[in-house]
Amino acid sequence: MKDIETEEDISRWMNAFYEKLLVDEVTAPKFKDLDLPAHMPRLVQFWAFVLLDKSGYSTNVFEKHIHLQLEKEHFDVWLNYFRATTDEMFKGERAETAKQRVTLLATTFMHKLSGEYHDFSEQKKD
Repeated sequence: MKDIETEEDISRWMNAFYEKLLVDEVTAPKFKDLDLPAHMPRLVQFWAFVLLDKSGYSTNVFEKHIHLQLEKEHFDVWLNYFRATTDEMFKGERAETAKQRVTLLATTFMHKLSGEYHDFSEQKKD
């Protein structure tokens, strides 16, 4: 298995990840109005910025998602799918970095949303 190397890798990865989110009973209602084809370039751009050092992403991620009113259970499911999809498709430094960064994102989002600290680092993948 290879590591995440290109924007094409990121696109395949995010599509596989969102396929899972869009059918899960916990997360699907939060994404029911998502226009995935329109959103996908932003996802790819964000992860290319984070993992491939590509310039151009400047959006405030938190502000773009606050309207979803996410709770801990949404992040639990989201993180499980993110980690599982990453592990199914990639192995390497960037894949590990992606899982670390998404854990930090979830922790930060939950703190901003609830004022509480949730440690998502010990999350199980299944």
